[in-house]
Amino acid sequence: MGKTQLAADYARTAWDSGEVDVLVWISASSRQAIMAGYARAGVELLAADPGEPEQSARAFLAWLEPKAGQKPCRWLVVLDDVTDPADMRGWWPPDSRHGRALVTTRRREAALTGAGRHRVTVGFFTPQEAAAYFTTVLAGRDRRDEPTDQINGLAADLGYLPLALAQAAHYIIDTNLTCASYRELLADRIEKLADLLPEPGALPDDQTVTVAATWSLSIERANQIRPAGLAGPMLQLAAMLDPNGIPTAVLASEPALAHLTEHRTRTGQGPTAEPGPVSHRDAVRALRVLHQLSLIDHTPDDPHQAVRVHQLIQRATRDALAPDHHDAVARTAADALTAAWPAIERDTTFAQALRANTNALLGTAEGALYQASGAHPVLFHSGRSLGLSGQVLAAIDHFQHMTRTTLRLLGPDHPDTLAARSDLARWRGEAGDAAGAIAAYAEVLADHERVLGPDHPHTLAARSDLAWWRGDAGDAAGAAAAYAALLGEGLRGVGPPPPPPAPAPPGGGGGGPRRITRLPPRPGKVGAGVECLGVVGAQHPLAVG
Repeated sequence: MGKTQLAADYARTAWDSGEVDVLVWISASSRQAIMAGYARAGVELLAADPGEPEQSARAFLAWLEPKAGQKPCRWLVVLDDVTDPADMRGWWPPDSRHGRALVTTRRREAALTGAGRHRVTVGFFTPQEAAAYFTTVLAGRDRRDEPTDQINGLAADLGYLPLALAQAAHYIIDTNLTCASYRELLADRIEKLADLLPEPGALPDDQTVTVAATWSLSIERANQIRPAGLAGPMLQLAAMLDPNGIPTAVLASEPALAHLTEHRTRTGQGPTAEPGPVSHRDAVRALRVLHQLSLIDHTPDDPHQAVRVHQLIQRATRDALAPDHHDAVARTAADALTAAWPAIERDTTFAQALRANTNALLGTAEGALYQASGAHPVLFHSGRSLGLSGQVLAAIDHFQHMTRTTLRLLGPDHPDTLAARSDLARWRGEAGDAAGAIAAYAEVLADHERVLGPDHPHTLAARSDLAWWRGDAGDAAGAAAAYAALLGEGLRGVGPPPPPPAPAPPGGGGGGPRRITRLPPRPGKVGAGVECLGVVGAQHPLAVG
């Protein structure tokens, strides 16, 4: 199911078929363990001195070298679970056409390949393989009554990861759960992934650690690699976002860099002085470290989906966070999305990636995005981005949900509740329901006036929006009257406009005073605009509204 099991199957097949004369298996978790494994082989094969382990190890490696005039020895050396490429320096088996070396590792550094060595990536099951495997394991324990759709769903929930499927299958058997009930536990964010896997002593296929423990050890190792201490906090951010692709611009944004600087893990290595602020380059290097240890897939050539993280690694990472820290990291992820969001969405692929990451964040930590101060701005960004990209019905669904959530968590009079209601009214109108938009704006305008007052910019904006949709619905006279009243009240509130600029001299390229040619309909309405900046100024409420 995993690297070690595949290597063991390969080794058994080679031995049983008579392809090799000598088979050596070494648990290669450290340089000392590698040398000790070679030394034992030297003692057993060459009667080397067990009191001189390094000399015995060197003698064994020399014995593997082909010798002229001697019958060649066919050998296979398996080095299982190499944790650091540096441990292999000087300990690679010799290049021989009669021998073969197989190394298993989570590492992906270039130092492990080259010199005739080739990487074979151990990937995931296909959906069909996962279902077939799971069905076979359950059937072996007389569990043949599981619905196919639940088996397929569970395989997808586990991301088709072979080891996770193996451990989950045995947990289901040991606890006499159904696939459906296990899926419910897996979906419950209160449950920790480690608690939904067998105890270490009950793992299948001679496995020694759960997948969650394996990743925990890998993260500890990643934090030791330069830039030290950044891999862990970077993975925390990535664990909140879309497993299928996170833009570099998000994970290297200013909020992300501030998070890495504040939560840099102390490793006990290097100088004791407080490290300086984390740079963009440091953030990218932290991503490369996580990639090297197979905790993420980092593809810099695809900046919009540069980082992919397996959903179970995300789950295990979130599980390790205390509740308060979990919510703080979620809000930082939202800050990072907001910082990366362009004012004008010219790149539709980038905008789609930002929306997908916002949806993933909502799925894991929606409650953290609502505080007493209000709803996080990324929620408004995502909904408006949907509408502006032409997905008007999706924008309506987004703001319907947001309106219900703000009403429940913030109350009916909170400005963000009113803002969500205004957005919902707008996109109802954009969907063709002008009458519904008018009714909704009339209701939210009344609440704006009651809560914020008649002269508040948001109230004036709501009046402008209502006037626009009245005109859009065919009531041109009513819209004109509403705009006239709005203009009059606005001018009374802020005073008369400044005098117009003097006409430019002939041939000077200037112009006379500008005039208002159209009042603002809805922000972002295609084809509409206002030329009032030259009359009342850019900071005037009417210009803003």
